[in-house]
Amino acid sequence: MTNTLEQLRAGQLAGTRRLKLACGLSEFPREIFDLADTLEILDLSSNALSALPDDFPRLSKLRVIFASDNPFTELPDVLGQCAQLSMVGFKANRIRKVSGKSLPPLLRWLILTDNEIEALPPEIGACAQLQKLMLAGNRLRTLPEELAACSRLELLRLAANQLSGLPAWLLRLPRLSWLAFAGNPFSEALETAALIDTPIPDIQWDALKLEQQLGEGASGVIYRAALLARHDDASRPVAVKLFKGAVTSDGLPDCEMAAWIRAGDHPNLIPVAGKVKDHPADAHGLVMELIEPQFTNLAGPPSLESCTRDVYGTDTRFASTSALGIAYGVASAACHLHRQGVMHGDLYAHNILHGGQGRALLGDFGAASFYATDDRDLGTALQRLEVRAYGCLLEELIDRCDWLDSEADIAAKLVVLKENCLSEDIGNRPLFDEIAAVLRQLADHGEWDAASLAAV
Repeated sequence: MTNTLEQLRAGQLAGTRRLKLACGLSEFPREIFDLADTLEILDLSSNALSALPDDFPRLSKLRVIFASDNPFTELPDVLGQCAQLSMVGFKANRIRKVSGKSLPPLLRWLILTDNEIEALPPEIGACAQLQKLMLAGNRLRTLPEELAACSRLELLRLAANQLSGLPAWLLRLPRLSWLAFAGNPFSEALETAALIDTPIPDIQWDALKLEQQLGEGASGVIYRAALLARHDDASRPVAVKLFKGAVTSDGLPDCEMAAWIRAGDHPNLIPVAGKVKDHPADAHGLVMELIEPQFTNLAGPPSLESCTRDVYGTDTRFASTSALGIAYGVASAACHLHRQGVMHGDLYAHNILHGGQGRALLGDFGAASFYATDDRDLGTALQRLEVRAYGCLLEELIDRCDWLDSEADIAAKLVVLKENCLSEDIGNRPLFDEIAAVLRQLADHGEWDAASLAAV
C-alpha cells in the first residue's frame, strides 16, 4: 500500500511500522522522523531523491530501506550508521560509488542491481551477516578478495558486468548456493553459441494469436496463445514468453532465452517449441508447451524475514511418494542441465511447478549461467555449489513430509543425503548424478515404484 505525503503530514500514520512514499519527492520529508519510534520498513522507490539527511540514523528501528528508481549517484554513507538496518535496496539508480562507510553492521541483503558500480569496497568483507548480494547490471571488473570472508553468503548475482572470470575463492564460499554470472565477457561466447548453434524452430509471429496473460516476471510476460494451423494441421494451445529488454535482478533476458534453448528436452523441464521470429517490435520471445492447469508453484519466493529460503503455505504437506518424485525429478533435471554446461542459478521451490503425485517441472532460467563442459574443475565446482541449493529444497520437502512408520529407514537415509548436500565441506557434496542414483536406490528398497520415477 502506498501512503501519501498528506497522510504523513497530518499525523495519520503515527505508530506505523511500514511507510511507502512514491510522489516525486526530491527531498527527504522531515516528517518521517515523527515515526522514528516504530518505523521498520521504509520504501522511497520511484522518486527523485539523490541524498539522505545526515541525521537519517535517527530512524533507530529501521530494518529495511528501498530506494529503487531514484537518481542517487552513490550509496549514502549514513546507512552505515543505522544499527538495525539489515536490508538495503537501491536498484536502478545511477550509483557509481559504494563506500565502506555506507555498509550497515547488520547488513544481510544488499540490492544494487542496474547501476554503474565499477568496484566494491574491501570493507564488505566485514559484513559477517551478509546472505544476499545482488549486483547484476553494473560495471564490475573484479571482486574484492575480502568478500571471501562473508562465509554466510548464499545468493550472489553478478550477471551483466565486466568480469573476466570467477575468482577461485568465490567457489569455495561454504554456503554459496545461488549464483548468476551470465552476460560477462568471459561467458559471452558460450551464450552466443547457445543462441546460434542449438537447433530450435523459428515460429513466425503471425502464426501466433495471443490470448490471456498467464503471468509476468522480471524478465518477461507469459501469454496463453494459439499456434495457428498450417495446411491441414489443427491449431494448438501454447504459451508464449515475450522478454523485456531491461536488465533484471538476475541478469539479461537474452541470456535467459539462451539457457532455455540450450537446456533441451527433459521430462522435468518445460518443453520449448520454438523461438518467435519477426515480432513487429523486434521483441525476443519463446513458444513453450502449455502446462496443464493443475500445475502450481511448489512454494512462494523468500520473504523479507526468510531472506534466502522459500515460503510455503502453512498447511503444505507432501506424501512420501510425492516428495520423492519431486526430489528425483529436480535432481534429474539439474543433472541434465549440467551435462549441457548450464547452471540453473535459481534452483528454488518457487521455480518448480508441481502437478501432484510427484510430478515436477523446473522452470525460470533468468539466473542461468553457462560454462564449458570440457572444463571439469569449474563444472564440478559449480555443480557442487548448486547441490547446496538442492539440499535446501530437499530439507524443505523432508520437513513437510508425512512419513509412515514403515518408511523410517528411508526417511533417515534422505536426511543423510540432505546433510551431505548442505555440507560446508564442499568437496564432500555429491554431484547430481549421485543424488539421482541414491533416490532411485531408495525407491528400489522402499514401497515406491522405481519404474514410475523414470517417468517423472
